[in-house]
Amino acid sequence: MVKRVGIVGGGQLAQMMAKAGQSLGLSFSFLDPNPDACAFAYGHGIIGNYDDTDKLAELASHSDVITFEFENVPAESILFLHSLVPVYPSPDALKVTQDRFSEKTLFQSLGIPTVRFLTVTTVDDLRHAAQELGVPFIIKTRRQGYDGKGQAVVKDYEMLADVFDRFQGHDLIAEAMAPFSREISVIGVRSHTGEKRFFDISVNVHENGILKTAHAQHHDHCETLARTYVSTLMDYFNYVGVFTLELFDCPQGILANEYAPRVHNSGHWTIEGAETSQFETHLRAICHLPLGGMDSIGFPAIINCIGTLPDASQFLESPHLILHSYDKEPRPGRKLGHLFVTATTPAERDSVLHSR
Repeated sequence: MVKRVGIVGGGQLAQMMAKAGQSLGLSFSFLDPNPDACAFAYGHGIIGNYDDTDKLAELASHSDVITFEFENVPAESILFLHSLVPVYPSPDALKVTQDRFSEKTLFQSLGIPTVRFLTVTTVDDLRHAAQELGVPFIIKTRRQGYDGKGQAVVKDYEMLADVFDRFQGHDLIAEAMAPFSREISVIGVRSHTGEKRFFDISVNVHENGILKTAHAQHHDHCETLARTYVSTLMDYFNYVGVFTLELFDCPQGILANEYAPRVHNSGHWTIEGAETSQFETHLRAICHLPLGGMDSIGFPAIINCIGTLPDASQFLESPHLILHSYDKEPRPGRKLGHLFVTATTPAERDSVLHSR
């Protein structure tokens, strides 16, 4: 019986998993290079780099099963851990999402549409991309990008040389701009037996490449197709755990942007706003426990606190707001917590979101 869970990473997602696992009787160990990692307060903390095999082996010795909280951990480290104890999700799912070109190529091979994209290795490739995709278009590093990092919008031909110099030394991918009306994500789960369930679609708003708000959308018109895409991907990887697919809602239909083989910021509303949170759902899946209900409660949403936390007077007197602090040091552009928005109608929810 699984009782001990190891997590690669000690940030807020690991912290939230540990909090959710308390009611399941689970204990947790974390590997993180930061001695002040916020998850360490909720279990056994191991300070070490993600490619340190001694530290990885130490994590494995404290674990019946291992998972990870973010996708930039070296794939080789997950493969090493997988040789010692079961690791979920699969190392293959992690490896593909670490390269944007491999990820979009997989989408298209499975019949999941994306924007047009091209690889870029030379400045001539970049000029060709401008001709093929039109300007503006987006240039991204193929690896190590998140929260708007590692990418730039190429607005005109005069920018090409400067943009190429900025990303010199990185493998790049050029992507056409998506004419989207909304950014959405769908979060699903797959158990060891292949059972699949889904949360309501999240409608997401970003500022400077960082998620600012997300809210659950009941019976969204994209729901059936988006869930089909997620189901296809989870089956392809023989996936176990929570899986997130980010999409653009465009006039021609929904286009896949990227996936995350983990719990996701856009699903934080599930903590209070769903029958079972995404964090407990993930733990239930990887620990061979029955999956819980995933229906939404009311009309939930979240507002991310980026760089600073709000003053207590801004939420304590509101019947609609609950603060989740991640116990992290303030820093510009850093997610320090989120406000959960509880509402009984869509209008009530939207009023709170627009007032923030």
